[in-house]
Amino acid sequence: MASHRKPRTRILAVPAHRRTAAGLTTAALASVTLLTQSADAAPSSPKPSIEEVKKKVDGLYRQAEVATQKYNAAKERAGTQSEKVDELREAAARRTEKMNEARRELGTFASAQYRSGGLSPTAQLMLARDPQQFVDRNHLMERLTGRQQEAVDDYQDQQAQAARKRAQATRSLEELQKSQESLKTSKRDVQDKLTEARQLLSRLTAQEKARLAELDRKKKAEARRKAEELAREQAERERQEQQDGGSGGTTGGSGSGGDTGSGTGSGSGVPDGSYATKAEKALAFARAQLGKPYVWGATGPTSYDCSGLTQAAWKAAGVSLPRTTWDQVKVGTRVATGDLQPGDLVFFYDDISHVGMYIGDGKMIHAPKPGANVRVESIYYMPIYGSVRPA
Repeated sequence: MASHRKPRTRILAVPAHRRTAAGLTTAALASVTLLTQSADAAPSSPKPSIEEVKKKVDGLYRQAEVATQKYNAAKERAGTQSEKVDELREAAARRTEKMNEARRELGTFASAQYRSGGLSPTAQLMLARDPQQFVDRNHLMERLTGRQQEAVDDYQDQQAQAARKRAQATRSLEELQKSQESLKTSKRDVQDKLTEARQLLSRLTAQEKARLAELDRKKKAEARRKAEELAREQAERERQEQQDGGSGGTTGGSGSGGDTGSGTGSGSGVPDGSYATKAEKALAFARAQLGKPYVWGATGPTSYDCSGLTQAAWKAAGVSLPRTTWDQVKVGTRVATGDLQPGDLVFFYDDISHVGMYIGDGKMIHAPKPGANVRVESIYYMPIYGSVRPA
């Protein structure tokens, strides 16, 4: 009799590697769909304008200059501390030698007393692990002769001073290590800021770079206009003072940027002939550096940063200036912008991160920034913080 059972449907097994491939394909398609939807839903950020790029780059250069001044300060501090460590080590070595001389003198006493019979208190003192502890015993102190007592006192004194010098050297070494770490940090900060600025500029098209150059030309033109205005005001004031006071307003000596001996108005005082002479020497040095590259942390003779140039220029005139802008601004006498004389130092930005040397007619010589050379520029190219007459 025939069977009435329904025939079974045959199920074919799918290999595991095929099931996995199918699952991955489905997941990949889903991911592509989601990414496409996300891209459509979130439009890309608009490209910054050239004005924004310029502001960003200028800000990075300023930050790099601040980091450069920190680097300069740390480098100067590390150099001073390194010298101090060497001096303290030498002093400790000298004290140790004196201590050993005192110890040898005590040994002479001990040997003499041993030859005369018995182990004397002085010998016991020499053999003790802690001479101070042994000497503190009253009965021994009473039995030491006067000369022996002097030798013991001398030994203890030299021992104490040698210990103090070693401790001072250790502390100075720790301070040196901190300064060296600060030096490394500041160096990294400078390099990071400059790298970021270069990357921003490298992404600009030729047209954008031309637009950026045009913005800089306009900025320089406005700075020149202000410099010329200042020069006219100073010249007019000088003529008026000469009319009012006859020839008494001049004190001799003229610089290429203007009359270094002429009066500049009330409140600032007139630089004397010695200042004019020193300023001209400093300016002559600065002019000789025109065209040399700005390199952060450099003090010459082939390259300079801003404060390295002013320090080197005034050093040529026999005037010692500190290394950083933050310290240079504290030297000498503060003067108003309208009272500037050639040789005066002009500082910029609220953080006092830049400095140039005034040459007259509203202009200065300065080391501007990485990628630029030492040049003459209007003092109004950057916001002025203040000015000083360093000598």
